Amino acid sequence: MESSPMQPQREPKDGVDGGESSSYRLYEAYNELHGLAQELEAPFDSPAVVVVGHQTDGKSALVEALMGFQFNHVGGGTKTRRPITLHLKYDERREQPLCRLVGEDDGEDLSVVQTKSLDEIQAYIESENMRLERDPSQFSAKEIIIKIEYKYCPNLTIIDTPGLIAPAAGRKNRVLLGQARAVEALVRAKMQHKEFIILCLEDCCDWSNATTRRIVMQIDSELSRTVIVSTKLDTKIPQFARSSDVEVFLKPPACTLDGCILGDRPFFTSVPSGRVGNGRDTVYRSNDEFKQAVSLRELEDVALLEDKLGRTLSREERSRIGVSNLRLFLEELLQKRYMDNVPQIIPLLEKEYRSTSRKLQEINQELSDLDEVKLKEKGRTFHDSFLTKLSLLLKGTVVAPPDKFGETLEDERANGGTFIGTDGLQIPYKMMPNAGMRLYGGAQYHRAMAEFRLVVGGMKCPPITREEIVNACGVEDIHDGTNYSRTACVIAVAKARDTFEPFLHQLGVRLLHVLKRLLPIAVYLLQKDGEYLSGHQMFVRRVENAFHCFAESTERSCREKCMEDLLSTTRYVTWSLHNKNRAGLRQFLDSFSGTEQSTVNGNSVCSAGPHDTSVLPNHIKHENKPKTDLTINYHNPGMDSNSSIHTTETKLVDLLDNTLWNRRLAPSSERIVYALVQQIFHGIKEYFLASTELKFNCFLLMPVVDKLPALLREDLESAFEDDLDNVFDITQLRHSLQQSKRNLEIELKRIQRLREKFKQIHDQLSSHHFPPTKAVPVQKPRC
Repeated sequence: MESSPMQPQREPKDGVDGGESSSYRLYEAYNELHGLAQELEAPFDSPAVVVVGHQTDGKSALVEALMGFQFNHVGGGTKTRRPITLHLKYDERREQPLCRLVGEDDGEDLSVVQTKSLDEIQAYIESENMRLERDPSQFSAKEIIIKIEYKYCPNLTIIDTPGLIAPAAGRKNRVLLGQARAVEALVRAKMQHKEFIILCLEDCCDWSNATTRRIVMQIDSELSRTVIVSTKLDTKIPQFARSSDVEVFLKPPACTLDGCILGDRPFFTSVPSGRVGNGRDTVYRSNDEFKQAVSLRELEDVALLEDKLGRTLSREERSRIGVSNLRLFLEELLQKRYMDNVPQIIPLLEKEYRSTSRKLQEINQELSDLDEVKLKEKGRTFHDSFLTKLSLLLKGTVVAPPDKFGETLEDERANGGTFIGTDGLQIPYKMMPNAGMRLYGGAQYHRAMAEFRLVVGGMKCPPITREEIVNACGVEDIHDGTNYSRTACVIAVAKARDTFEPFLHQLGVRLLHVLKRLLPIAVYLLQKDGEYLSGHQMFVRRVENAFHCFAESTERSCREKCMEDLLSTTRYVTWSLHNKNRAGLRQFLDSFSGTEQSTVNGNSVCSAGPHDTSVLPNHIKHENKPKTDLTINYHNPGMDSNSSIHTTETKLVDLLDNTLWNRRLAPSSERIVYALVQQIFHGIKEYFLASTELKFNCFLLMPVVDKLPALLREDLESAFEDDLDNVFDITQLRHSLQQSKRNLEIELKRIQRLREKFKQIHDQLSSHHFPPTKAVPVQKPRC
């Protein structure tokens, strides 16, 4: 059974010289650092080579050639659906590859290491690809981590990524297009790490076709950490008709590659096809045969190029041909990065060590505080801090970032509902102040209330039809005459109730949304100030539920109070309230009388007094027929008094006949009803607007300040008296803290051991330079 990464790895035997021993420790330390960074999501990244290319560019085949043995699932289509991280270490004692699969036992713990054969590794990768092929996501960003020791391995960390996809546009390919976006996002995320060297694979004869470089340059715009490799060289050489074309292909102009690539020029590789095994479809019986084929392919490529060019390749040109030269270049480049980064890694490990030590001390303190008195005191302190944060948010603060917690008016409407009247229209955003600002707390509450005032204040009385007027007249219980003032009241209160009641519910939902948003922001402020009860989720959930219940019940109670006001205002019309005062009504009647007199003089009716005529039917607005039989003359002092009285009485009788005894709806009667409805509707609107805003401020906003503290404290003390374990779940909490303590102790030992390793390496680097990397022996083909 192989030792886990938590146990010290054995050093090379005596046959390995001091330089190799130092290099061994360096690579071992960086491999462990890479695993620690993956597990802890720590801010340090060890240098590695991330391989990027399109499907069928030969990524996995190139990786196998670099390692010296086959292990992966290669072929046409998508064969890599999870990134594969390969920690390769040269060990001359290993005649066969020693492979360890890291962290795949339970999917989380990277300290779990399983020794696997090459066949088992290949079977596992194939099974993962098949699983993800059936999965809706198709791909996974979680790495398969494999540690490999072999005498033909370079000292490298290589990350093989899924192949990029470039499907044709169109609805028929929408599934492939979705997969292409997912793969590109995954690959881009891997390339984001600044410590990674990007191995960019291009399968083209013309360097102007930047298929893979186009995506790589979105992350590494200058190609300053990118090595470009042209794969499948053996298939490209026959395509060139002239030696000049080969010259340009081998030495592309700097402007063509759009940057300063690592190594100054591209590398060119060929990997022979065929798999290792004993099956009918296999080509090579062993990995040794495969390595010989790779070496032979390299010599053949050089010979074909020299034949095409008609000259011998220079030493510099030969250094860019073949897998062995690429492997040597990457190994030297990575070793330099390793040594250059050692001084930077030590402070990061020191910081991580201090952070983990502090977390361990906090857990020990929490374990010691698990008694009733201290837990109750913690709960009361959290209660007070929570209420302080709520009060601060309502009064106004800038501590919480608006880009994370704020809402624009558009977001607020989408999440908390909109103010929509019976016409189904919304007020445009541009008409609301601060509509584009991301607000929270008291500022958001004020904006919501301002929008309510603006929307309701601009509401007009809905249109009135003649049928509604006639139906509202009805029959009295003592006579069958008409009472148009009652008719106007019936219509006005019905229109007002139907118009304003939806706004009441909409306002309640919107303000409740604003209040509930205070909770996550308050939790953020508590965490920021170190006042949050981490590990006490049951207690925190109890406080959250109590706050939600309080907010919902308070909003419901406030809305019921406002509904009572609306019902009373629309049940009985009080002229002093609905018409403001009797003088206003008399002014209306006088203006109506003046309008009638102007009608007698031949002028058209242009207004029904000082009221909005938008609800009047067109046949009323443009009525020009004289109405002398309905006119009451109050204003002609030159008329004979007896004649005036007689005329007045006659006109009054005519007016009564037209409005009391006659069921035919005359234009004058219509205008009276319309104007009265307008007057009553406006009075109801003004009262509803003022009373609703006042009640929501008094019975929804203020209780958060003056009633919530007492209610939360009462609920808390009651829970403390009943059963403290149901409040804090002490048993589960103690078990969770002990488990966290064990994990932190293991993590602390790993960081400490890694820190000591890097310190030793740093001391050696300070005293003398590392010897150059010993070249991995490459088997030459037998003649």
